[in-house]
Amino acid sequence: MRIVVQRSREAWVDVNKNTVGRIPFGLVLLVGIKSGDSAKDADYLAEKIVHLRIFEDDEGKMNRSVLDVGGAILSVSQFTLFGDVRKGRRPNFMAAAQPDEAQSLWFYFNELLKEYGLLVETGQFGAMMDVHLCNDGPVTLLLDSEKLF
Repeated sequence: MRIVVQRSREAWVDVNKNTVGRIPFGLVLLVGIKSGDSAKDADYLAEKIVHLRIFEDDEGKMNRSVLDVGGAILSVSQFTLFGDVRKGRRPNFMAAAQPDEAQSLWFYFNELLKEYGLLVETGQFGAMMDVHLCNDGPVTLLLDSEKLF
């Protein structure tokens, strides 16, 4: 799994001009799932993300997690994170998981996040989405379960 983590002051996702998910502040997660990813990847990344100390404390240092600050999470499925552009000019998405596999693991991942007591909003799997966010900082990190454990 590959996840772009963005600290956000507010964020929402629209599908066909209708808002399907909105958070006041917290983290926006762009979640890519590749073929062969498993619950182990989701377990690891969920735990890692909710404890990432990327929010500022009273001294302006990144010492607080989304749990510490009472933030929320907006999770958006994004298979294009596994686009391979090494050859030619058109991305190859062969490494991305098939839709049924990806959707199941994405739902599982989101449920894990909710188990921490966080508000978790989502985009709509497989839909064309407009993602709106005010990136706070900006703070943006790339997590890849293949490189983390």
